[in-house]
Amino acid sequence: MTSDNQNKIILLLSLPIAILATIVSYAGLFIPDTYAKETANWAAQAVAQDIIDLFLIIPFLLITSWLAFKKSRIALLLWSGVLIYLIYTFVIYCFAVHFNQLFIVYCLVLGLSFYAFLYFFLSQIKEPIDSWFSDTVPVKTVGIYLMILSGLFYLLWLSEIIPAIFSNTTPATIIETGLVTNPVHALDLSVVLPGFMIVGILLLKKNPKGLLLAPAVLTFCILMDITIGTLMIVMDIRGIETDLSLTVIMVLLALFTLGLLIWFLKSLQLKRIGT
Repeated sequence: MTSDNQNKIILLLSLPIAILATIVSYAGLFIPDTYAKETANWAAQAVAQDIIDLFLIIPFLLITSWLAFKKSRIALLLWSGVLIYLIYTFVIYCFAVHFNQLFIVYCLVLGLSFYAFLYFFLSQIKEPIDSWFSDTVPVKTVGIYLMILSGLFYLLWLSEIIPAIFSNTTPATIIETGLVTNPVHALDLSVVLPGFMIVGILLLKKNPKGLLLAPAVLTFCILMDITIGTLMIVMDIRGIETDLSLTVIMVLLALFTLGLLIWFLKSLQLKRIGT
């Protein structure tokens, strides 16, 4: 398959994702019954997620896919990070939002995002990824950062989970959201944090897969930091008790991670896809 055809596929996959995700966000923000079955806490978080999706994620998806279509390698790598973010958030929509008229749409966005990322990985892993980057690529710094970040979030989540297990109680965050379990705990402990650790190790070994996936993981982290900060603000506006200092922490973390991402991408050879 030629690079032109690959670039067209990227754009063709992104357009339906953007349209369907826009439908989800519009319904969540402007149709009151969408989250009628949720607790006030969980409904506020869902609305905040819809705001982020509509005004940040969807435009970013369209911009990066269009620039990737125009053969920008940087845009291609950023696009893959947006896809990881969409997979993560729409797993939560599918499994942690009460069944409603949008369920099939949730599933479609999740499926399209998953297969778009799979297409990205399988099509790019055959490329000479080592040659994309100069010798100044900060593999050690970014690799250690991802491993530390993974360890810190493991400690954070387990500090909430383990005491509840031993005391045979339910963590407060689960009670407040009215859910059976916390989907963030499940995704992070089982998939995301081990993934950070693996990409970090691959980077330390200068493995091409680590070079390919690091920008995606850093992009995902930045978008997630922005989302968490926005969640806190929306919850506070809706009168739900929250800690706004977490917003400040997330902004600082997003800025630090953005700095690492820029540093990493600056070492990318400025060649277009297919050259």
